[in-house]
Amino acid sequence: MGTDTDTGSAENILVIKLSALGDFMIAQASMAAIRQHHPKAHITLLTTAPFVDMGQRSGYFNDVKAIARAPFYNIPAWAKLRRFLNGGNFTRVYDLQLNDRTAFFYLLFRQKPEWSGVVPESKLYYPNPKWRDMHAFERHRQILAVAGIEVGMPDLSWMTSDVSLLGVAAPYVLFVPGSAPTWPQKRWPALKYGALGLKLMQQGYAIAVLGTNAERETIDRVLKSCPGAIDLCGKTSLYDIATLARGAAGAVGNDTGPTHLIAMSNCPTLALFSGATHPELSAPTGEAVTVLQCDSLDDLSVEDVMKAFNPHPPSQKKTEGKTA
Repeated sequence: MGTDTDTGSAENILVIKLSALGDFMIAQASMAAIRQHHPKAHITLLTTAPFVDMGQRSGYFNDVKAIARAPFYNIPAWAKLRRFLNGGNFTRVYDLQLNDRTAFFYLLFRQKPEWSGVVPESKLYYPNPKWRDMHAFERHRQILAVAGIEVGMPDLSWMTSDVSLLGVAAPYVLFVPGSAPTWPQKRWPALKYGALGLKLMQQGYAIAVLGTNAERETIDRVLKSCPGAIDLCGKTSLYDIATLARGAAGAVGNDTGPTHLIAMSNCPTLALFSGATHPELSAPTGEAVTVLQCDSLDDLSVEDVMKAFNPHPPSQKKTEGKTA
């Protein structure tokens, strides 16, 4: 749908999804379903800066608008948002963020649009008081059903890139040993990732370790304990990760955004959860996902992870995506 900015359509729709990466990925199926349900509508995505490119490249939206997360006392920022909302002539809003902040957006409209979400005054109100206890994917599915929209499984086939220069040859397994620095309890110990990597290499797999430069120290510990593993720290975009996932035999990762992205690419994924988060609310979505949870990931053994992991056999060579 690209950059068409004609707002003369009978349906002028706003989709709200601000962050974070894992949540944004979970919402992909809902975004696709909204576009399919409104094929001729002008649809705008309201998001935050890190997700503008993905919103544009997905093909689900005609326009993508980024806003900053302003505190409530930042009156100029809220006034700017109010001007955008009222200047957009939106006939319907799909709130996929579903929090108190975005529910407040409804009050900023002078002329109230149809609002899909949990605002009681809205025509498309979802009345289940236990919606916060649902997994995000199921929550979106049920809320959008009120609007007559059926949500299928995510399709990330549009996320492609040329990964040929990364030096990863099948059969390979992806490791995601990091997490947000504010959640160290989400990390399975790096030395255990290394020990797991050695066992998988003995079975014929190559090991490729993903992460950002902020996770460099953790990834270096994995690489030191697993000589021969491929260092992809800071070398991959989200599009690279999705492409690598489609060619991988499997993946093991912590509860973090790239693990969600890999799982949605239909890569056999083992997601490791501590007791700090709840997989029933936030487990990765995909056709081949296994979740292994332990109150403290320090207590989760390499043997337990090996037993739970079910990658494609090394002899079952998959084809990597090569070009955008």
